Amino acid sequence: MPISRIAIGNPGEASRPDALKAALAEFISMLIFVFAGSGSGMAYNKLTDNGAATPAGLILAAMAHAFALFVAVSVGANISGGHVNPAVTFGAFVGGHITLLRAILYWTAQLLGSIVACLLLKLATGGLVAPAFGLSAEVGSWNAVVLEIVMTFGLVYTVYATAVDPKKGDLGVIAPIAIGFIVGANILAGGAFDGASMNPAVSFGPAVVSWTWTNHWVYWLGPFVGAAIAAVVYDTIFIDSTHEQLPVADY
Repeated sequence: MPISRIAIGNPGEASRPDALKAALAEFISMLIFVFAGSGSGMAYNKLTDNGAATPAGLILAAMAHAFALFVAVSVGANISGGHVNPAVTFGAFVGGHITLLRAILYWTAQLLGSIVACLLLKLATGGLVAPAFGLSAEVGSWNAVVLEIVMTFGLVYTVYATAVDPKKGDLGVIAPIAIGFIVGANILAGGAFDGASMNPAVSFGPAVVSWTWTNHWVYWLGPFVGAAIAAVVYDTIFIDSTHEQLPVADY
């Protein structure tokens, strides 16, 4: 069982050069991802004068996030594993592929990257603020939790299949593409209901800068539960329980 491989880590791990470089890579990748993803939403709002959401806007958001995540994962893959998502990091931790202390380092870097990206967007656009994630009128908070669980399950399951599994073979080459595609597809499926976050850091940055916290807990609980389920399911059923722990570069 992957739970048996969960490790706290060495207290000195957070000061190791490789860990600090990995955290910096996560910070930069998250900054790139949130700046492009949230920036595309702000650009759409400007072009439509903050008009009602349209199918074209949803497609734009899906494409921008898919493209940006493909790049963000690719540039961080050889340094930190290219998590670019606290939920992905949590899934890797549950599967025993990263220690808790390194995960905390990643989470800190990811959240800071998102905040800085939103602050840079505010500075670059003359004071415009990236809108915080929110629920549509017909969607309750627990409906959104279920939606986030399912979408994040699909994302982390894809990460495990294409980047974590030792048997991935040539699939590892296309991992960033597959990860970007599943996020884009999930935005098309859930974007009209709760914004389709799947990523607590992506929700956290706009919430901090706009200071809007309504239903913010949804975007933590759902992704973390979905990531944990995906990690346990894939690691238990599809990865040999005797495999060695992967190096951090491979998650």
